Amino acid sequence: MSLNSRKKTNLSIWQVIIIGIAYMTPMTVFDTFGIVSKLTEGRVPLAYLLALAAVLFTALSYGRMVKLHPYAGSAYTYAKNVCGNHIGFMVGWSSLLDYIFLPMINTLLAGIYLQTLLPEIPPWISILAFTTLITYINCCNIKILANVNFLFVGMPVILMGVFVYLVVKDLDTAYGSGRVLTVTPLFNGNASILPLISGAAVLCFSFLGFDAVTTLSDETDKPESVIPKAVFYTALSGGAIFFLAAWFIQLYYPDNAMFKNPMEAMPEIVLYVGGRFFQTLFLIGILLNTVASALASHASAARLLHIMGKNNSVTAPVLGYIHPKTRNPLYCVLLTGFISLSSIFFNLDTAVSLISFGALVAFSAVNLSVIVKFVFVDKQITTFSDLFKNLLLPLCGLACVAMMWVNLDHDAFMLGSIWAVIGISWIIYCSVTQREVMISE
Repeated sequence: MSLNSRKKTNLSIWQVIIIGIAYMTPMTVFDTFGIVSKLTEGRVPLAYLLALAAVLFTALSYGRMVKLHPYAGSAYTYAKNVCGNHIGFMVGWSSLLDYIFLPMINTLLAGIYLQTLLPEIPPWISILAFTTLITYINCCNIKILANVNFLFVGMPVILMGVFVYLVVKDLDTAYGSGRVLTVTPLFNGNASILPLISGAAVLCFSFLGFDAVTTLSDETDKPESVIPKAVFYTALSGGAIFFLAAWFIQLYYPDNAMFKNPMEAMPEIVLYVGGRFFQTLFLIGILLNTVASALASHASAARLLHIMGKNNSVTAPVLGYIHPKTRNPLYCVLLTGFISLSSIFFNLDTAVSLISFGALVAFSAVNLSVIVKFVFVDKQITTFSDLFKNLLLPLCGLACVAMMWVNLDHDAFMLGSIWAVIGISWIIYCSVTQREVMISE
């Protein structure tokens, strides 16, 4: 059965946004703060604003393409329809690095957190139990996942609110309201722009949820109007959460030298603000946040696998299957769960490095698709408004993505390039096989 012909699940815009925010893992701001504070020389909130501005340009391009092609598949679908099957496949193939490895990262993180909370349980058992739970929920109707994610996102956000309250209370008691009512976190440190760009390049990958919501187009009523709004609001909402949290952390920790280990500053941040008990609660909150992200990333990965799989005659019988009752791509959900289990044999650095490459390929492809479609195919460049929407905005998106490409880790580029070569080899194999079949007929 074609995905486009199946009955809609009718997700609301808020359910889609919640899945997108869950994908973004709001509490990641605490995990990355020490690293980015060192890179930006103490200007994390400003780096988040720069990253948000960069992401919004690309989010606008996603919105334009969703209106034209309101189907699941994200960058793969847009590149395929605008630039052809081969380019579309390569974009989708590269995007799989992002979609497939994020569930693995969440599984790895969950294993680390569970090991801290329950040290007597072997890590492989924690990973197996976590992956089984995430896969089971994804096997259910997508609305159940959206509602569960509302709880798993809501509780950590409440804990972040408590953190902000404790920071304000502590600083107000120690220094008076003057320390709280200040713009110091925004302009902390020196005025150099290069450290900010480096920090923003790292933080841009915290916003990946706005891309993931486009994979839910086939399960959303009126996707051509709902999904573009969801893309923009997901990026904006995530950016607001990240910025506010970073603002108050920077307010409390103006100097990165205050951390014993900037690479793992989260436990210190929470401990000094709220004490041991609050630190434990926060760790539980981060685990819940990881569950939310795992659910959302698992769902998105399965749907991208389904869209790509059903367009290939070899994989269509399995990856193209839709469960008649739950209306989800069951075999793709199970395959994603199986791949997530392989995190038992992976380390976190390897999985993280592969995500960056896939995300940048997708962002670049969507901005280029807007330019190709509206400028070169439709030639909508006769007025200033056309030039602004169809050329200037996507070019700004491309410029921001180029900034991130320059700052991409060398290992990520090499591993991503190897993955791309495998994809090209598959295209060549399929083309040769198809030609041989045609000749034999």
